[in-house]
Amino acid sequence: MRTLLVHRLGRVEYEDGLALMRLAGDAVRAATPPGIDHLFLLEHPPVVTLGRGADRANIVAAPAWLAKQGFELHDTDRGGDVTYHGPGQIVGYPVVDLNDRPDVRRYVTALEEAMIRTCGDYGVEAGRHAEHRGAWIGRKKVGAIGVHLSRWVTSHGFAFNVRTDLTHFQVIVPCGIADPRLGVTSLEAELRERGRAVPELPEVEERLAAHAAEALERARADAAPDLRTISVVPIGADGRVLLLRRSEARGGFWQPVTGRIEPGEREAEAARRELHEETGADVPVEPLGYRHAFGIDPALARLPEGALRLAEETAFAARLPPGFEVRISDEHAEHAWLAPEEAALRLRFPGLRKAVRLATGSSVVR
Repeated sequence: MRTLLVHRLGRVEYEDGLALMRLAGDAVRAATPPGIDHLFLLEHPPVVTLGRGADRANIVAAPAWLAKQGFELHDTDRGGDVTYHGPGQIVGYPVVDLNDRPDVRRYVTALEEAMIRTCGDYGVEAGRHAEHRGAWIGRKKVGAIGVHLSRWVTSHGFAFNVRTDLTHFQVIVPCGIADPRLGVTSLEAELRERGRAVPELPEVEERLAAHAAEALERARADAAPDLRTISVVPIGADGRVLLLRRSEARGGFWQPVTGRIEPGEREAEAARRELHEETGADVPVEPLGYRHAFGIDPALARLPEGALRLAEETAFAARLPPGFEVRISDEHAEHAWLAPEEAALRLRFPGLRKAVRLATGSSVVR
């Protein structure tokens, strides 16, 4: 029996989620380690995604309005039409090798079954719809399915509405289903209607993980992030952001201050230490209330091809005094002071762009 390694990641930027599935697919195909599949359980920020056969007319809101409201818009290679992901929704990305049982219908049915059984755990009867995939409670969909297969290795997966803001679905025609008799619901809405308590997301994640492993006929194991890191956005007295360019041997890309949390070190302690080591500044750091997870590109971390490593990063900001002179470490080749919008454009990783936006209060490129 293959093992399903469950990763409970919390917040993941959508762009990072796509990269994570690609990295996990490489690991599964390379059998590093052998016999291991992956299930990533996570939350995305508000995002509208389009499947391969999606009709863009099913996005009701204008793209400019979506961007102003903080919604991202992404084309994907999954099946299905238009869907929404956002806070309070558990997104599941199983990256599973189906070569031993190459049956797409059976696989999709297993994902539906995991959501149906999870509803049942809370006394809510869910089932299937005769015409539309997913998990349904009466005429309302509580869980959507959209998958992609490459050489019988899966990606994308399911989205289960737990405490989701259901008004966000009004910006789309969910899954392209225009039938006015059908709608969208959440576990929270169904439980409140029945006068029952609403569970927290971690509890529901646990139920989903157990049911997914059983439905996929995998032995379950749990994983923690391989690395805990921090980022610090240094802001000058004039409001500009300090960015550092890594040396060519370390990737050659621009970033604010980043680094790993050492054993026994608190997050804020690590942030202040890394700020001092990389810039020479010894000032307090301010938490931004933003933590996210992502996969580490093996090429950038000098890891073997097919290696899958995950990081959990906590973001901070730091206000630098007037006249501060930067003293960069030997990890970096140069530095630059940039307006927030320009700084965001130079950053290749979405979590760092988000940290700049939070630190400066600007509507920079996401």
